Amino acid sequence: MTGRTPRPAGHLIGSYGLPALTVLLVLVFSLALPRTFPTFDTADSILSTQSIPAVLALAAMVPVVTGAFDLSLGYGLGLAHVLVLKLIVDEGWPWPLACLAVAVGGAAAGALNGVVVEFGRIDSFIATLGTGSMMYALTGWVTGGSRIVPGPQGLPPAFTDLYDARFLGLPVPAFYVLALAAVLWLVLERLPLGRYLYVVGSNPRAAELVGVRTRTCTVYAFTAAGLLVGLAGVLLAAQQRQGNPSVGLDYLLPAFTGALLGSTAIRPGRPNVLGTIVAVAVLAVGLTGIGQLGADFWTVPLFYGGTLLIAVALAGYASRRRLRAGTVSPPGPPQPAEGGAE
Repeated sequence: MTGRTPRPAGHLIGSYGLPALTVLLVLVFSLALPRTFPTFDTADSILSTQSIPAVLALAAMVPVVTGAFDLSLGYGLGLAHVLVLKLIVDEGWPWPLACLAVAVGGAAAGALNGVVVEFGRIDSFIATLGTGSMMYALTGWVTGGSRIVPGPQGLPPAFTDLYDARFLGLPVPAFYVLALAAVLWLVLERLPLGRYLYVVGSNPRAAELVGVRTRTCTVYAFTAAGLLVGLAGVLLAAQQRQGNPSVGLDYLLPAFTGALLGSTAIRPGRPNVLGTIVAVAVLAVGLTGIGQLGADFWTVPLFYGGTLLIAVALAGYASRRRLRAGTVSPPGPPQPAEGGAE
């Protein structure tokens, strides 16, 4: 009788070190701040305020799976949230139609990014930085460089409830994050498309040799990222209740920090949904604890920048370790169905 080979301690630490760090941070801040940190209000605040960064981190993660980066996320978020308010406040659109239009527009913008990267043969850093700058210009044109402020009647309560409502005693945005994470996990971990996306990122030449449409897969990844950005923009509009043309850029660094740090957890060396959620939790707990300790405002960008550098270094190390171990392999050729038909 044969048994499974036990995993080395290094693998276990790499896979579950980040969740363990989350627990450790909670314990440390609970001991340091016993009256404010280990409370329901703190947990409620984290679940509510970190929902938008979590959605954006998932959006940043999907193109990274294919080996690309979407630097237009922050610009797209700013454009999406002002467009929602523009359509509702100035154009008088029903809020469900405005939200749907912005979500579809986000997907279209993501698809455009993918086309520029793959069919224009432009590096994803340069391409998405260029399209992001154009989105920022469009944001300025839509707003005229000023805020979009609703009139005395305010926004429809049903629209603001997209962010303010509660379900089972918890903020409803947390459930949006769980639902989106579940869908992405299903696609990436259980469907053939997810396997093809991963192999495009790890070995595009091998993917082409076995018949995977690498360009199409990359466009799909950018389209999914754009859709998530559009949804995050709707949530941001419901949270802010006014259109600020410069607010989106503040979310770019947290998004990539969460996505890259997440690739060092659960399944080290590859971007994954569960690792991204854990990374967002680590960042949220760390920032909340630092804030309650009374740290200065400049500690926030310092924390994100330092964490991003660490995340990139760890992700590179984990990826090289997987390659040395021979755990990255291309997908096999499509298998024929029963009866001989493909």
